[in-house]
Amino acid sequence: MKTLSRWISRFCYNHPNFGIPNLMLYIAVGNVAIGLIDNFSAYSLSSALFFFRPAIFHGEIWRLISFIFVPITGDFGILNFTVPGTSFFMTVLSAYFYYWVGSLLEREWGTAKFNCFFFTGVLLNIIFGMIMGVSSIAYVNLSMFFAFAVLFPDMQVLFMFILPVKVKWLAWIDAAFFAWAIFNNLRMGLWLFALLPLVAILNFFVFFWEDMMDALGRGKARVAHKHSAQTINFKKAQKELRQRRGYLHKCAVCGVTDQNDPNMEFRYCSKCNGYYCYCANHINNHTHVQ
Repeated sequence: MKTLSRWISRFCYNHPNFGIPNLMLYIAVGNVAIGLIDNFSAYSLSSALFFFRPAIFHGEIWRLISFIFVPITGDFGILNFTVPGTSFFMTVLSAYFYYWVGSLLEREWGTAKFNCFFFTGVLLNIIFGMIMGVSSIAYVNLSMFFAFAVLFPDMQVLFMFILPVKVKWLAWIDAAFFAWAIFNNLRMGLWLFALLPLVAILNFFVFFWEDMMDALGRGKARVAHKHSAQTINFKKAQKELRQRRGYLHKCAVCGVTDQNDPNMEFRYCSKCNGYYCYCANHINNHTHVQ
């Protein structure tokens, strides 16, 4: 996965003009247009556009792409083989929100990387849909929000247009939705459908694998540093200093301190087994403590 992540990053760097600029604008407009028509036609348009494998095998191949534009707010009914019954207001609100999220991601990443991220999720959902019979763009949008939360964790949005909430807290709600979807499908015995959230978010792990590994490495390094003998000895020396309220540095060889010789430079030897301080005269002229 690390190799794939690097390959995608290199491809996007070498092909900055790859993809469709303002992709989420077209998708948002499509969501609103379909939602508006559905509002006056008992969702007949969505019925002809959402991902349904039997219909695709009967020649309706446009469903491989058109399901991207079908509004998915509300009850996510497509996963239950029904057309999602959502209000037009919620459709507009959802379209605007994901347009805003996608626009900021495209501005941060560039058109090429954002298109790769989005269409990787779409491709994974198509593969899943061809196996299971149905699919939805819902989890791709939610994984896109996950990416947004990683890049802009402290950005505030107005939840329900009133309460200012940081994006990182909304991301936890996003994670809870994924967990609930998996649990609910497992509870109903729909084992393969429980994989849909994981399949949809797989592109998130592909694109953020290196970042997550780097963060994990930094976390391990911080823990190792915190429990290292050098850090423990340093904290012990600081504690003794607070208790002594005198000099800060004292040469382990000659005993000179920064109190009686303020101009003296002091160093700590990394080869000694412990936290030993030496003056400039002895840092390179002492027997290492083992």
